[in-house]
Amino acid sequence: MTTEPVSPRARSDAPFYLLAAVAGMGTGWADVMIDDLLFTALLVLMACMLLGLLRPRWPWRWVVVVGMFIPLTELAEYLIRTVKPTRAQVYGSFLAALPGIAGAYGGSLMRGVVDNLRQGK
Repeated sequence: MTTEPVSPRARSDAPFYLLAAVAGMGTGWADVMIDDLLFTALLVLMACMLLGLLRPRWPWRWVVVVGMFIPLTELAEYLIRTVKPTRAQVYGSFLAALPGIAGAYGGSLMRGVVDNLRQGK
């Protein structure tokens, strides 16, 4: 039986995955409370852009993690609260990941530009 050691790079990403999960839950909560899809999209865009800027490798993972927690938070709110989210809110929570794609890849691109400028290329 062989066990491969966990690389230091993989371990160092754990706080960023936690940040992405918290951002997704906060965005889902804001979506239920405020019920404004544009505000929700803005929050997803900002969270994914920040995470893409901090960890530019594989920016799609930030879209998946942040986007996954929005419908899960809506489901939790549906099960816990007496005021239920509408059907449009539930469908919109899945569509909120679309601006996250632009944010994550934009942040990753911005990080690449900043790194190139620092190196003097």
